[in-house]
Amino acid sequence: MSDYTLTIKSHERKGVLDDITDVITSHGANISYVHLFVEKNNIGSINLELEHVEDIDMLVSDLENISEVKSVELHGSQFDIWGKRIIIVGGGAQVAQVAMGAITEADRHNIRGERISVDTIPLVGEKNLAEAIEAISRLPRVSALVLAGSLMGGEITESVRKVKEESNLIVISLNMPGSVTKYADLIITDPTQAGVLAVMAIADTAVFDIARLGDNIKF
Repeated sequence: MSDYTLTIKSHERKGVLDDITDVITSHGANISYVHLFVEKNNIGSINLELEHVEDIDMLVSDLENISEVKSVELHGSQFDIWGKRIIIVGGGAQVAQVAMGAITEADRHNIRGERISVDTIPLVGEKNLAEAIEAISRLPRVSALVLAGSLMGGEITESVRKVKEESNLIVISLNMPGSVTKYADLIITDPTQAGVLAVMAIADTAVFDIARLGDNIKF
């Protein structure tokens, strides 16, 4: 395995992050994701997703030799642990029904070795939904977005359009009024079925290929 996650705890001092990234760069590894925050007692916690690591033991040893570093913990990559991610946004009742279909279907595939996780957030209001959808481009591992609502357009549509331009995200929408359906890869009337098809669209263990259906298909 050449992809890893490192959790580094260090004293919160100027230049520590530069020292850490210099060591990682010297080993030829690529940082694909980073999340850092300051804990109590002025201790920094840095979570790093690394790709193309040739000698993880030597990398960890060199990081531990940085004077400000207190500890380095090694984990498998987040993709290996949590896998692909489905995000469901919209009204509470619709979100719950989509989630039921997605979780049930994901369970079938995960038992067979797949890793698919399902995230949901019930939201109301055009601005809130638009902000949540636009933020998806800043989240790791997201493979599919399900729009579960009764009416979506305006700023929401613009956010969906922008996210699709920036990524290979699959967008599935419930059949609803509003312009957002114009940017959906698949439009589903039944929310439970929408959740099922979202999982099938991203699962390596499924034979369903959404690209073969064409654009803007309704069910």
